[in-house]
Amino acid sequence: MGARLRNIQQKAAEHGRLRTGYTQGNRPVRSANWVVTSHSEEHVRTAAKLWGGTAETWKPLNSTIEQWRVITKSPSIEALITPGDPLNQYNEMWSKGGCQRRCDGETELLTRQPCICAARFGEDWHQQKKGVVCSTTSRLNVMLPDLSGMGMWRAETHSFYAASEWGAMVDMVLAGTDGKGFLPVNLRIEPRQRVADGETKKFPVVVVELRDITPRQALGGPLPTAVALDPSGSRAVAAIEAPRPDYIALAEGALNSDDVRDVWRQARTAGHVAPRGDDDLSRDLMAIAARKDVEAAPVVTVPDEDGAYPAEVIDDTEPEPSGGWPAVAQAGSGARA
Repeated sequence: MGARLRNIQQKAAEHGRLRTGYTQGNRPVRSANWVVTSHSEEHVRTAAKLWGGTAETWKPLNSTIEQWRVITKSPSIEALITPGDPLNQYNEMWSKGGCQRRCDGETELLTRQPCICAARFGEDWHQQKKGVVCSTTSRLNVMLPDLSGMGMWRAETHSFYAASEWGAMVDMVLAGTDGKGFLPVNLRIEPRQRVADGETKKFPVVVVELRDITPRQALGGPLPTAVALDPSGSRAVAAIEAPRPDYIALAEGALNSDDVRDVWRQARTAGHVAPRGDDDLSRDLMAIAARKDVEAAPVVTVPDEDGAYPAEVIDDTEPEPSGGWPAVAQAGSGARA
């Protein structure tokens, strides 16, 4: 692999935006379906073929640069969460002059003051009218696998209620994958309503949900790229539905404890035991290994009537390192190939 500049952060190009609204003249309109915008006509026309709608030219508010957009007919889009941390969240206030406030919920980062909105309006500051307080802004970078290009698409929501859900979802995924590998998701616009002070307010919330995989798979470590790209395909199904070996039977048929350790390593590689060996299957295998050691232990002999001993049995078995099998497996030593 070639060299990289160490003083420049690598960042994939942004191909466009996934929006939950559009403008008619100067009036913002909420949309029940996704709106895809980009500088690329090709990307937008492909999106129109996939999710319906008509590609058209469009200018964002306060901009003289023409872009392309399609108001799709789909409330759900298939996407991939990419390696790293794809989510950024701030409370922001914008004007024609740019970003006036950017707050992490505790500190306004541009002035280094405590959260201005909370200081003025209390913990329910988000219920104030738009423009009076900051807007809770969540930006999720995803890849759209069915569109050309290897860049990112930015899904953005200003929903206070979606912010906590996005954060919880992404953090759970990062806990399971350590930010490595791709994860298939659906981005779905879901209608919600809230009743407060006798009034019913309806609003859309963008939901990020797993696509064709289970939480067990999502939290079990990085998925193979082929599975992430086609989680319901034949290769993915084969990987997901492969029958689990009967490790206990394999261990019972082993000749000695070293062979049982090999069975445990096989189970660990397949993701069927915990790396530290603190699961039920690991404990069962360790018990079998201990029994194999007892069965293979040399028999204590006594001299015969003439005072002769049987041939000496030398036990050159390597002692088990401290820490148990997981320590052996992680160190990669003391084990047979």
